Amino acid sequence: MIVLVLSAMLGTSKLIAPYLSDLANRDTTERFQYLAAHLLLTTGAPTDWGQLKSTVPSSFGLAREDAILPYELDLDKVTRLNSENIHSLAYSDLWQAFGVKDVSFQIEIKTLFELSIDLVSNLTHGSQTTYEFEVTTQKSGMPISTSLSSYAVVKDFVNKTESSTSSAGIGRVTIGIPNSINGTALFLVFAKSKANPQIVSFNAHILAHNSQSPLPNGTFVRFSPLDYVLNASFAYAAGEVLKAQVFTFSYNFSLTEKTQGVQTVEYIIPRLLDASPMVIVLTGVNGSACFAEWVAYPQIPLQIGADFSESIAGSRIAVHSQIVTINSALYEVVTKWGGLSNNV
Repeated sequence: MIVLVLSAMLGTSKLIAPYLSDLANRDTTERFQYLAAHLLLTTGAPTDWGQLKSTVPSSFGLAREDAILPYELDLDKVTRLNSENIHSLAYSDLWQAFGVKDVSFQIEIKTLFELSIDLVSNLTHGSQTTYEFEVTTQKSGMPISTSLSSYAVVKDFVNKTESSTSSAGIGRVTIGIPNSINGTALFLVFAKSKANPQIVSFNAHILAHNSQSPLPNGTFVRFSPLDYVLNASFAYAAGEVLKAQVFTFSYNFSLTEKTQGVQTVEYIIPRLLDASPMVIVLTGVNGSACFAEWVAYPQIPLQIGADFSESIAGSRIAVHSQIVTINSALYEVVTKWGGLSNNV
């Protein structure tokens, strides 16, 4: 009941912050409910700290500054929790900003269901090779029926196909790539729940198309999206981008280059009106190697915070799960709360 009341009535840290220092004597369950609500319902300070690349917030909250509904999170505040981003914040900074000295926490943000991709077969016929994939959508082992948007991306070539998964959460996707192209290919899938179009998941599968075996994602490029600008840092001086694109469930566009530096390049990310994560893909070459690498914006899934796997036996750990909105799409935030850990 406490969290429901807070979600209906509280939108700013000014209303809930006075309670934080007075919670130490409350029941542990009630206290952690307040803290979980505070984290997700308040903006922190400054209210736009997510977009300020070098700013460490003086108070920590993930809510969007101009949120209309409760549990609407800021795209960039979430992204700065991912350690792979060059603008990410350390857990120690977040813990200090949160301001509750006798409590440690962990934050995990993920899509509401899982999407897996398996290559079933490939057939070369004439001028193209056709790949068949099996796509599975489920939540904790339970099938999810979805609509699928799938993209095959290799160098400057893109092929899109639409299909679906059945009531059993399984679908087959067939997509062709011309044999006149060779290199690392990315098979990207978005799945949108048929029950609620705001619930979207995604995944990617890298494969070799008439080329040597591909290297793992992140081998050549480190991605750092923030404030609708993508910073791409190249691991090797020989890295050359052939095409930069953004994909959602409904759209795909080429990105406009903003600036270029030494082994870095920045691109402008369009503000797409689609209830879907954005996935940014850079294709290119590095010497004789061809790459197709990607990052999601918001930069999820992510996990940051204390390691409760080594908690003292018998200590009380509280877990809270909350559905949130980020750019019109729904995600799950799982927070864990407990006593101080060695990671603070």
